[in-house]
Amino acid sequence: MKDSFGRKIDYLRLSLTERCTLRCAYCRVDEGYCPKSQELSAEELVLIAEAAVDLGITRIRLTGGEPLLRKDLLQIVSGIASLPGLEDLSMTTNAQMLAEVAADLKEAGLVRLNISMDTLKPDLFKELTGGSLQKVLDGIQAAVEAGFDPLKINVVLMRGVNDTEIDDFIALTAKQKIDVRFIEYMPIGGNNDSSRLRLNNQELIAARPWLKPLAPRLHGQPSSDYTYEGALGRVGFISPISHRFCADCNRIRIMSDGCLRTCLGRDAEISLRDALNKGKDVLKETIRQAVFEKPDRHCFDQEALESRNMSRIGG
Repeated sequence: MKDSFGRKIDYLRLSLTERCTLRCAYCRVDEGYCPKSQELSAEELVLIAEAAVDLGITRIRLTGGEPLLRKDLLQIVSGIASLPGLEDLSMTTNAQMLAEVAADLKEAGLVRLNISMDTLKPDLFKELTGGSLQKVLDGIQAAVEAGFDPLKINVVLMRGVNDTEIDDFIALTAKQKIDVRFIEYMPIGGNNDSSRLRLNNQELIAARPWLKPLAPRLHGQPSSDYTYEGALGRVGFISPISHRFCADCNRIRIMSDGCLRTCLGRDAEISLRDALNKGKDVLKETIRQAVFEKPDRHCFDQEALESRNMSRIGG
């Protein structure tokens, strides 16, 4: 499946819910979200995944909100994992409830996990998210024991908030086979003060000449990966502002209410509800047409998404 610019689209981020157990400062900010009653059912989510795989999607990431809030999560994971042609199924989570279900997720067919953790300081974690850092650490340990490899930690960097912890996070990659990825603060949501809080990843890399570049693990991955002497894991930098990667974009997003977003950095979305009701063939054609019209680039440099917070763009 290709768009009008010839880019091969083979990666779907599928949001299971906009509900979350946390209220991260850069994500929600008093925003409402899609209620549970409007979320797609497990059967609908699996059907969308099946249609997408038929069209050439080979990788699917389950996102949110917080996917672990879905009571039918294991049904969704096992249903999607069993699709012929799917090569990789992963999930992003805040890990507040991960310790109890990590082994079950692995058994159901989940291959990889990304865990959001923006600080290693318990008090700051509580202030930024309202949650428990210890639960995240317990979830990471449970995921390692369950056999998730690689396990990725996502860190949204904020100037004057957690930027003194960069090297502490990098040190995690020396202790276990864990990848740490630093994400530039994005201009999403009104009045989020992104220009003041954002750090330039290219400057962070330049300040650490002992980091050595690595070839990407996967086609179209947004992170630039590095290693250093003694590292077991990778250090990644996701830089949508300072190092635009639109030319290699290979992904689309579908929200928990069935809205398809072909670009994280644009406001446009297309509802798949009617197509779902008309069957897989119509659904496939609707997705194919939307992908063909995928824009060539995002608009983050224009502070574009003032009316949306992070929770409404599909993770």
